[in-house]
Amino acid sequence: MAEAIVSFVLKQLGSILSEQASGFIKKQVTLVGDVEEEVDKLTRHLRAIQAVLFDAEQKQMKEEAVRVWLHRLKDACYDVEDVLDEWNTAILKLRIEGGHDHNALAPKKKVCCFFPSPCLGFKEVVLRRDIAVKITDINKKLDVIAKEKSDYNLNVIMATERSDNQQMQTTSFIDVSDIIGRDNLKNDLVSKLLCEGSEQNLHIISLVGMGGIGKTALAQFAYNNNEVMKTIDKRIWVCVSDPFDEFRVAKAIIESLEGHTPNVAELESLLQCICDSIKNKKFLLILDDVWTENYKKWEPFYHCLKNGSHRSKILITTRKESVARMMNSNDIINVGELSYDENWLLFRKLALSERSPHEYENLEEIGKKIVCKCKGLPLATKTIGSLLRLKKSKDQWEHVLGSELWKLENVEKGLLTPLMLSYNDLPPMVKQCFIYCSIFPKDYEHKSKDRLIDFWMAQGYLGLEKNDENEEIIGKEYCDYLLTRSLLQENKSWSLSYKMHDSLQENKSWSLSYKMHDIVHDFAQFLGNNECLSVEVHGVEDPLTNSSHDKVRHLMLTLNGVGASFPESTYRLKWLRSLLFTCHTFDTESLTSDVLARLFTELTCLRLLKLKAKFNFEEIPKEIGKLIHLRYLQLHDQRRDHKIKLPESLCELYNLHTFELWKCLVETLPQGIENLVNLRRLDFPTFFRTLLYMPKGVEKLTGLRRLSEFVIPGGGDHDNKACSFEGLENLNRLEGRLKVRGLGNLTDVSDGKLTNVFKNKEKLDRLDLEFYKSEEEERLGEDDELILKTLQLPPNLENLWISRYRGNTVPSTNWMTLTKLKVLRLERCSNCKHLHHLGNLPFLEMLRLIEMSSVKKVDDDFWGIESETSSTSSLCVHFPKLTEFNFWNTREWEEWDCKVEEFMPCLASLIIVRCPKLKALPDRLLQRTTLKQLVFIESPILTERYNKETGEDWPKISHVPSIGIDG
Repeated sequence: MAEAIVSFVLKQLGSILSEQASGFIKKQVTLVGDVEEEVDKLTRHLRAIQAVLFDAEQKQMKEEAVRVWLHRLKDACYDVEDVLDEWNTAILKLRIEGGHDHNALAPKKKVCCFFPSPCLGFKEVVLRRDIAVKITDINKKLDVIAKEKSDYNLNVIMATERSDNQQMQTTSFIDVSDIIGRDNLKNDLVSKLLCEGSEQNLHIISLVGMGGIGKTALAQFAYNNNEVMKTIDKRIWVCVSDPFDEFRVAKAIIESLEGHTPNVAELESLLQCICDSIKNKKFLLILDDVWTENYKKWEPFYHCLKNGSHRSKILITTRKESVARMMNSNDIINVGELSYDENWLLFRKLALSERSPHEYENLEEIGKKIVCKCKGLPLATKTIGSLLRLKKSKDQWEHVLGSELWKLENVEKGLLTPLMLSYNDLPPMVKQCFIYCSIFPKDYEHKSKDRLIDFWMAQGYLGLEKNDENEEIIGKEYCDYLLTRSLLQENKSWSLSYKMHDSLQENKSWSLSYKMHDIVHDFAQFLGNNECLSVEVHGVEDPLTNSSHDKVRHLMLTLNGVGASFPESTYRLKWLRSLLFTCHTFDTESLTSDVLARLFTELTCLRLLKLKAKFNFEEIPKEIGKLIHLRYLQLHDQRRDHKIKLPESLCELYNLHTFELWKCLVETLPQGIENLVNLRRLDFPTFFRTLLYMPKGVEKLTGLRRLSEFVIPGGGDHDNKACSFEGLENLNRLEGRLKVRGLGNLTDVSDGKLTNVFKNKEKLDRLDLEFYKSEEEERLGEDDELILKTLQLPPNLENLWISRYRGNTVPSTNWMTLTKLKVLRLERCSNCKHLHHLGNLPFLEMLRLIEMSSVKKVDDDFWGIESETSSTSSLCVHFPKLTEFNFWNTREWEEWDCKVEEFMPCLASLIIVRCPKLKALPDRLLQRTTLKQLVFIESPILTERYNKETGEDWPKISHVPSIGIDG
């Protein structure tokens, strides 16, 4: 990891040195003494150290002194980063104040210049003097570190000598979810789970074996076994780990049983909830990775779980047989090493399955020798196999086989070497990303890659070589890189999801999550010297008082239990770069304004701050402006309907690239928001419609990629402060989803100013247009129609939602150019009587029409047939891709006319809700063999007509597999 930090700092210093070539810089440098010499000296020290770092990172596994030296080097480099970032921020501030940096879209260098232009005057001279003093102090530390490197006999290994470890490689993933071998063990385990068990006691089965042996994989096999699932009512999976936290385990069990956690504070209450949920039910409970040997922690659960059916089962995985015996296991299954043949099959699947016959023959003998070194451990084989899958030549395989690292046995028997070989193969920046993952507790599941990538980005781990590259894309490459080497693992599980507005449509699909094996987590913690830390606080304890925490850089802090409060010792962690704070207490005083103000004042090195708690204040403290290094800010208010005011000092966070408000209701954004020139994402709640307007200056944030909502105000004082709708035209980097609210408040819509607002937003794929009007009086429908006709919609739009539109017709002719439009939703368009040409949308897959109160008839216009139907138009296919069609609350709809020959050939789902006047459905529509779901709710005429018992037209729909009529 030190190699990555040194490389990053050298890039920053290189930018500084290049700036000093200008005549002005040479002329002014005398004003600050020997700054040029100090910067040059610092660079020389780091380059000399960089040459031996690859060797040092390998030797640290055997030599504690080298490891300590590396961590001292890393701390010094962090200091350099902080100083340079402070300097660049100060320069950026001067430029903004001078009006020189309001276009974030303009090409910029990765690092602002060390010596700014003459126009900045005396202030920048003072700043240069301050930075020179700080660099001199750091140089003194590095001077000592550089001299010490000769004490450790470190060899210079240049990048060209390091096999191919610096080249990013891509590869398709191999699915190794199936357990290779262990057939007898799998059959034995399933047999024990299917047996009836004892009526007196819980039937507890324990899988016992060393780390990395495959206990969790076997438990997952049993958990997902079809025969086992058929015999039980409830399945529960809990990652226990060390320490055994009774509250967390109890809450996790209830979460699995009920889908939510009760708002109770006592363990006894949680256990009672479990008792009630499992009463007389047959359940399977998996307790994965149990360590505690303290029976008092287990005893309350043991007695509580007896409340279920006597045929219930508990399956435990543990590394210690003493734990299995303490938990009163009826059966203890020892999980041993894989046989050589089974291990070879696993390795061959990973490392050799995609080779040509010649390559396979050339590498087979070396591979078998490497398998012997893996000692039957599946995790070791999986890790080394994933690494060698990327190695093409025989020399590279022999290099791995001959590594001195095979002699190391420090972390867990047989596992350290494969992990270290895989880690050494990573490019420097990916090493940082890997170690950062250990900030999360063991068994933590990432529901998506995106949040993890956001965190890496905030730390500068995704530095760009090209200005036009996207950091998110690089982050996904890094994530895939870790997955292909089995340093992260991908978990698949079945999940039930429900489509919007329709709980009747239950969809079972694969859900992906990402996590780190607990031994890999230990390995990452070891490499990072525990600079990443996850801590839970219970009651009034303060767990951060240990001096070993002084150098923690990244902290995940969770409050649990009654009376837990923000630990006082947190404030002394001055060098903290990440703080992820979550409060699960029931005390609303846990995060007050005073706590925040002090946090902002003390922890000024933060790059990432995530706060999730019940906010007991009305305004974010102005001290937030002191967090000048901050890149990522997420505020998550757990109180319902609580309004928060944002201070103007927030706009002094010039480096901020992500600002997210979760459940924090805001009425206004700061007026100085234009100063956040690096802002890429601005997310806030839109459901409650609390935001009154977008402040002027938003149009200058041309680097924005994500914006939750753009609000057009409804007159009054806000107009003077608000950004105009046309200002949205400048934000052409927006991507994903955008909601525009208040289109009904536009007053001047006739001069074509709106034409290009969306035209060049090529990365927007969803657009919500709400014609909401702030004032009471109705606006003219013709104005709404003109707006919709004038707007040129984003060319790659896939999802369009229009609501509160007051036009008499939907002018859909300009939608015909939207060749990627898949979802169209029209809602509460109260005046709309005609639905023109929707049937001609070539790729539309889902159509939802909701509260269309003026629609009385669906006719030729809807299908896209011209008034004088030609033979050509009658032969074309209408709605050629449509699979789902919903009509909701269309209470005046009486007739559905269908004269076309070819229509909706792919229709699978038709749902009609609260359409009381609709008389019948087109017969040819109901005859569709593709139709799998048909639902009528509160539509009495249809209910009577198609009722199974008495309906005259029941035979027309009886072939449909899923029919729902009024429930």
